[in-house]
Amino acid sequence: MLTFDDVAVRRGEDCLFAGLSQSLAPGQMLQVSGANGAGKTTLLAAAAGLLPCEQGRILWQGEDIGRCRSDYATDMSYIGHAAGLKMALSPFENLEFLLALRGLRRTRTQLRAALAEVGLVGEEYTPLARLSAGQKRRVALARLRLEESRLWVLDEPFTAIDRDGVSALEERLVRHAGDGGMVLFTTHHVMPARPGLQLLDLTAYRVQVAA
Repeated sequence: MLTFDDVAVRRGEDCLFAGLSQSLAPGQMLQVSGANGAGKTTLLAAAAGLLPCEQGRILWQGEDIGRCRSDYATDMSYIGHAAGLKMALSPFENLEFLLALRGLRRTRTQLRAALAEVGLVGEEYTPLARLSAGQKRRVALARLRLEESRLWVLDEPFTAIDRDGVSALEERLVRHAGDGGMVLFTTHHVMPARPGLQLLDLTAYRVQVAA
């Protein structure tokens, strides 16, 4: 279980939100919403262990994520706005590289299957610089099948993806939760009501700055 315990997060000089307590259990998805500047991306970066909390704690299985970094890194996959892809490499090569960073090895068949699942058949060996924004996003999302993490932390995963890709990704998120996984994500896309889908509006936790 992922737990936010009275969390406040600062960006620069500003404390974006405070008093956030929320949990995400196996089989659940948590969609984070809020006005621009409410801290959605900042919250996900904190959940990924990339930013410290100003106050409170983020817990994984009851332990502060700062104290169980190795286990948490194994259990969690994070895809932010910048997906960490290399434009000179192909989708296949990018996946090999990203998996190696996590100490994982997958067969060529497994890599091709992951790329096929996100609709990149025929583009496996095309340099990313020649692919569209949506195709690049699909390469990043292909990691999810290969890393087999329990928790997915996804910042705007539907960005630049066409209608068919959106439907396929929706089903992929639901299937992951149905298999006992967890999904924490932001999106401007209207996600249909699903079993296990929770909504978190960060606007309710926004810190008001005195004039």
